Amino acid sequence: MSEKASSDYHLSSVKNALRILNSFTIEEPEKRVSDLSLELGLGKSTVSRLLSTLASEGYVTKDPENQKYRLGLRVLTLNSIVTSQLEITREARPILKNLVKETGESAHIAVLEDHEVVYIEQIECSHPVRILSYVGRRNPVHCTSSGKVLLAFQDSDKIESILQNELIKCTPYTITDPILLKKQLKEIREKEYCISANDFLEDVISFGAPIRDYTGRVVAAVSLAGPNHRIQEHQHASIVNKVMKAAKEISQNLGYFKK
Repeated sequence: MSEKASSDYHLSSVKNALRILNSFTIEEPEKRVSDLSLELGLGKSTVSRLLSTLASEGYVTKDPENQKYRLGLRVLTLNSIVTSQLEITREARPILKNLVKETGESAHIAVLEDHEVVYIEQIECSHPVRILSYVGRRNPVHCTSSGKVLLAFQDSDKIESILQNELIKCTPYTITDPILLKKQLKEIREKEYCISANDFLEDVISFGAPIRDYTGRVVAAVSLAGPNHRIQEHQHASIVNKVMKAAKEISQNLGYFKK
Protein backbone atom coordinates (compact mmCIF):
# COMPACT_ATOMS: atom_id res chain seq x y z
CA MET A 1 0.00 0.00 0.00
CA SER A 2 1.42 3.41 -1.01
CA GLU A 3 1.85 6.20 1.53
CA LYS A 4 -1.06 8.15 0.01
CA ALA A 5 -3.33 5.11 -0.05
CA SER A 6 -2.45 4.35 3.56
CA SER A 7 -3.22 7.95 4.55
CA ASP A 8 -6.57 7.85 2.71
CA TYR A 9 -7.45 4.57 4.42
CA HIS A 10 -6.77 5.94 7.89
CA LEU A 11 -8.71 9.13 7.19
CA SER A 12 -11.66 7.05 5.98
CA SER A 13 -11.52 4.95 9.16
CA VAL A 14 -11.49 8.06 11.35
CA LYS A 15 -14.44 9.51 9.47
CA ASN A 16 -16.44 6.29 9.80
CA ALA A 17 -15.63 6.04 13.50
CA LEU A 18 -16.96 9.57 13.96
CA ARG A 19 -20.06 8.69 11.94
CA ILE A 20 -20.69 5.81 14.35
CA LEU A 21 -20.39 8.09 17.38
CA ASN A 22 -22.66 10.70 15.79
CA SER A 23 -25.34 8.11 15.05
CA PHE A 24 -26.23 7.64 18.74
CA THR A 25 -29.09 9.85 19.92
CA ILE A 26 -31.34 10.27 22.93
CA GLU A 27 -34.05 8.47 20.97
CA GLU A 28 -31.67 5.64 19.97
CA PRO A 29 -29.00 5.37 22.68
CA GLU A 30 -28.19 1.72 21.91
CA LYS A 31 -27.46 0.02 18.58
CA ARG A 32 -26.34 -3.35 17.29
CA VAL A 33 -23.61 -3.86 14.72
CA SER A 34 -26.26 -4.78 12.15
CA ASP A 35 -28.19 -1.56 12.88
CA LEU A 36 -25.11 0.59 12.33
CA SER A 37 -24.12 -1.35 9.24
CA LEU A 38 -27.50 -0.70 7.62
CA GLU A 39 -27.76 2.91 8.77
CA LEU A 40 -24.27 3.97 7.69
CA GLY A 41 -23.89 1.76 4.63
CA LEU A 42 -20.80 0.03 5.99
CA GLY A 43 -19.91 -3.65 6.10
CA LYS A 44 -20.58 -5.45 9.38
CA SER A 45 -16.91 -6.40 9.70
CA THR A 46 -15.89 -2.74 9.31
CA VAL A 47 -18.42 -1.58 11.89
CA SER A 48 -17.38 -4.33 14.29
CA ARG A 49 -13.70 -3.44 13.94
CA LEU A 50 -14.32 0.26 14.49
CA LEU A 51 -16.56 -0.40 17.50
CA SER A 52 -13.85 -2.59 19.04
CA THR A 53 -11.34 0.22 18.66
CA LEU A 54 -13.74 2.79 20.10
CA ALA A 55 -14.55 0.44 22.99
CA SER A 56 -10.86 -0.04 23.80
CA GLU A 57 -10.59 3.74 24.27
CA GLY A 58 -13.80 4.02 26.29
CA TYR A 59 -15.88 5.84 23.68
CA VAL A 60 -18.46 3.05 23.43
CA THR A 61 -19.40 0.11 25.61
CA LYS A 62 -21.18 -3.15 24.79
CA ASP A 63 -24.05 -4.62 26.77
CA PRO A 64 -23.26 -8.36 27.07
CA GLU A 65 -26.95 -9.26 27.44
CA ASN A 66 -28.50 -7.60 24.39
CA GLN A 67 -25.26 -7.23 22.38
CA LYS A 68 -25.99 -3.55 21.79
CA TYR A 69 -23.44 -0.73 21.93
CA ARG A 70 -23.91 2.62 23.63
CA LEU A 71 -21.69 5.65 24.22
CA GLY A 72 -19.05 5.24 26.90
CA LEU A 73 -17.96 7.46 29.76
CA ARG A 74 -15.05 8.86 27.76
CA VAL A 75 -17.57 10.89 25.74
CA LEU A 76 -18.94 12.34 28.98
CA THR A 77 -15.44 13.41 29.95
CA LEU A 78 -15.00 15.26 26.67
CA ASN A 79 -18.42 16.86 27.12
CA SER A 80 -17.37 18.15 30.53
CA ILE A 81 -14.22 19.67 29.05
CA VAL A 82 -16.15 21.45 26.30
CA THR A 83 -18.87 22.66 28.66
CA SER A 84 -16.33 24.05 31.10
CA GLN A 85 -14.84 26.13 28.29
CA LEU A 86 -18.12 27.62 27.16
CA GLU A 87 -18.18 31.03 28.76
CA ILE A 88 -21.73 31.57 27.58
CA THR A 89 -23.08 28.67 29.63
CA ARG A 90 -21.29 29.86 32.76
CA GLU A 91 -22.64 33.37 32.41
CA ALA A 92 -26.11 32.26 31.36
CA ARG A 93 -26.99 29.62 33.94
CA PRO A 94 -27.96 31.87 36.90
CA ILE A 95 -29.85 34.19 34.56
CA LEU A 96 -31.73 31.26 33.01
CA LYS A 97 -32.63 29.99 36.48
CA ASN A 98 -34.12 33.36 37.30
CA LEU A 99 -36.01 33.46 33.98
CA VAL A 100 -37.52 30.04 34.69
CA LYS A 101 -38.44 31.14 38.22
CA GLU A 102 -40.17 34.27 36.91
CA THR A 103 -42.09 32.58 34.10
CA GLY A 104 -42.57 28.98 35.18
CA GLU A 105 -41.38 27.74 31.76
CA SER A 106 -38.16 26.13 30.50
CA ALA A 107 -35.32 28.28 29.18
CA HIS A 108 -32.47 27.45 26.82
CA ILE A 109 -29.29 28.76 25.22
CA ALA A 110 -28.62 27.77 21.62
CA VAL A 111 -25.91 28.41 19.03
CA LEU A 112 -25.90 28.08 15.26
CA GLU A 113 -23.94 25.22 13.73
CA ASP A 114 -24.17 24.68 9.97
CA HIS A 115 -27.91 24.92 9.22
CA GLU A 116 -29.19 23.84 12.63
CA VAL A 117 -29.41 25.16 16.16
CA VAL A 118 -27.61 23.28 18.92
CA TYR A 119 -28.70 23.66 22.54
CA ILE A 120 -25.75 24.16 24.89
CA GLU A 121 -27.61 24.97 28.12
CA GLN A 122 -31.06 24.31 29.51
CA ILE A 123 -32.96 24.93 32.72
CA GLU A 124 -36.19 22.97 32.89
CA CYS A 125 -39.35 24.04 34.64
CA SER A 126 -41.35 21.62 36.79
CA HIS A 127 -43.50 20.56 33.81
CA PRO A 128 -41.26 20.83 30.71
CA VAL A 129 -42.31 20.25 27.12
CA ARG A 130 -40.95 16.81 26.30
CA ILE A 131 -38.75 16.18 23.22
CA LEU A 132 -38.53 19.93 22.55
CA SER A 133 -34.87 20.29 23.44
CA TYR A 134 -32.03 19.06 25.58
CA VAL A 135 -28.34 19.91 25.78
CA GLY A 136 -26.74 18.68 22.57
CA ARG A 137 -29.98 18.39 20.62
CA ARG A 138 -30.13 19.84 17.13
CA ASN A 139 -33.31 21.50 15.91
CA PRO A 140 -34.22 23.12 12.59
CA VAL A 141 -33.16 26.72 12.22
CA HIS A 142 -36.22 27.87 10.23
CA CYS A 143 -38.99 26.95 12.67
CA THR A 144 -37.62 27.60 16.17
CA SER A 145 -37.43 30.96 17.92
CA SER A 146 -33.73 30.56 18.74
CA GLY A 147 -33.00 29.40 15.19
CA LYS A 148 -34.77 32.34 13.60
CA VAL A 149 -33.04 34.78 15.94
CA LEU A 150 -29.63 33.35 15.13
CA LEU A 151 -30.34 33.28 11.41
CA ALA A 152 -31.72 36.83 11.38
CA PHE A 153 -28.36 38.27 12.41
CA GLN A 154 -26.23 36.37 9.89
CA ASP A 155 -24.91 38.04 6.77
CA SER A 156 -27.00 37.82 3.61
CA ASP A 157 -24.82 35.14 2.01
CA LYS A 158 -25.17 32.88 5.06
CA ILE A 159 -28.94 33.39 5.12
CA GLU A 160 -29.23 32.57 1.42
CA SER A 161 -27.05 29.49 1.85
CA ILE A 162 -29.14 28.12 4.71
CA LEU A 163 -32.48 28.87 3.09
CA GLN A 164 -31.39 26.96 -0.02
CA ASN A 165 -31.51 23.75 2.02
CA GLU A 166 -34.70 21.73 2.26
CA LEU A 167 -36.98 23.47 4.75
CA ILE A 168 -38.95 20.70 6.40
CA LYS A 169 -42.57 21.38 7.29
CA CYS A 170 -42.70 20.19 10.90
CA THR A 171 -46.30 21.30 11.47
CA PRO A 172 -49.05 22.79 9.28
CA TYR A 173 -47.90 26.20 10.52
CA THR A 174 -44.23 25.91 9.58
CA ILE A 175 -43.14 28.57 7.09
CA THR A 176 -41.05 27.00 4.34
CA ASP A 177 -41.24 29.77 1.73
CA PRO A 178 -37.79 31.47 1.69
CA ILE A 179 -39.33 34.81 0.70
CA LEU A 180 -41.71 34.80 3.66
CA LEU A 181 -38.93 33.65 5.97
CA LYS A 182 -36.61 36.46 4.86
CA LYS A 183 -39.40 38.96 5.54
CA GLN A 184 -39.82 37.49 9.02
CA LEU A 185 -36.05 37.58 9.63
CA LYS A 186 -36.01 41.29 8.74
CA GLU A 187 -38.72 41.93 11.36
CA ILE A 188 -36.75 39.95 13.95
CA ARG A 189 -33.61 42.03 13.28
CA GLU A 190 -35.62 45.21 13.78
CA LYS A 191 -37.42 44.06 16.96
CA GLU A 192 -34.52 41.96 18.35
CA TYR A 193 -36.84 39.17 19.42
CA CYS A 194 -38.86 36.33 17.90
CA ILE A 195 -42.15 34.67 18.82
CA SER A 196 -42.55 31.25 17.21
CA ALA A 197 -45.98 29.69 17.70
CA ASN A 198 -46.70 26.11 16.59
CA ASP A 199 -43.88 26.21 14.01
CA PHE A 200 -41.84 23.31 15.35
CA LEU A 201 -44.32 21.52 17.61
CA GLU A 202 -48.04 22.09 17.58
CA ASP A 203 -49.49 23.71 20.70
CA VAL A 204 -46.03 24.99 21.72
CA ILE A 205 -44.91 28.60 21.67
CA SER A 206 -41.37 29.88 22.13
CA PHE A 207 -39.75 33.28 22.53
CA GLY A 208 -36.17 34.06 21.52
CA ALA A 209 -33.71 36.95 21.77
CA PRO A 210 -30.08 37.43 20.65
CA ILE A 211 -27.00 37.18 22.86
CA ARG A 212 -24.02 39.31 21.78
CA ASP A 213 -20.34 39.08 22.65
CA TYR A 214 -18.08 42.04 23.47
CA THR A 215 -17.76 42.89 19.76
CA GLY A 216 -21.52 43.15 19.32
CA ARG A 217 -21.72 39.98 17.24
CA VAL A 218 -24.70 37.69 17.88
CA VAL A 219 -23.14 34.45 19.14
CA ALA A 220 -26.11 32.69 20.73
CA ALA A 221 -29.79 32.99 21.53
CA VAL A 222 -31.81 32.65 24.70
CA SER A 223 -35.24 31.11 24.34
CA LEU A 224 -38.17 30.20 26.52
CA ALA A 225 -40.82 27.67 25.52
CA GLY A 226 -44.05 26.26 26.84
CA PRO A 227 -47.48 24.95 25.81
CA ASN A 228 -50.08 27.35 24.48
CA HIS A 229 -52.55 26.52 27.24
CA ARG A 230 -50.07 27.79 29.87
CA ILE A 231 -48.89 30.83 27.96
CA GLN A 232 -51.88 33.00 27.10
CA GLU A 233 -51.73 35.78 24.51
CA HIS A 234 -52.02 38.52 27.14
CA GLN A 235 -48.76 37.22 28.65
CA HIS A 236 -46.72 37.47 25.45
CA ALA A 237 -45.51 41.06 25.90
CA SER A 238 -44.40 40.41 29.47
CA ILE A 239 -42.53 37.23 28.50
CA VAL A 240 -40.84 38.95 25.55
CA ASN A 241 -39.56 41.64 27.92
CA LYS A 242 -38.23 39.04 30.35
CA VAL A 243 -36.49 37.05 27.60
CA MET A 244 -34.95 40.20 26.11
CA LYS A 245 -33.82 41.29 29.59
CA ALA A 246 -32.16 37.90 30.13
CA ALA A 247 -30.42 38.12 26.74
CA LYS A 248 -29.21 41.63 27.56
CA GLU A 249 -27.83 40.54 30.95
CA ILE A 250 -25.96 37.59 29.44
CA SER A 251 -24.59 39.85 26.70
CA GLN A 252 -23.36 42.35 29.27
CA ASN A 253 -21.66 39.53 31.19
CA LEU A 254 -19.86 38.68 27.95
CA GLY A 255 -18.63 42.27 27.71
CA TYR A 256 -21.25 43.80 25.40
CA PHE A 257 -22.57 47.25 26.12
CA LYS A 258 -24.88 48.92 23.63
CA LYS A 259 -23.66 52.35 22.65
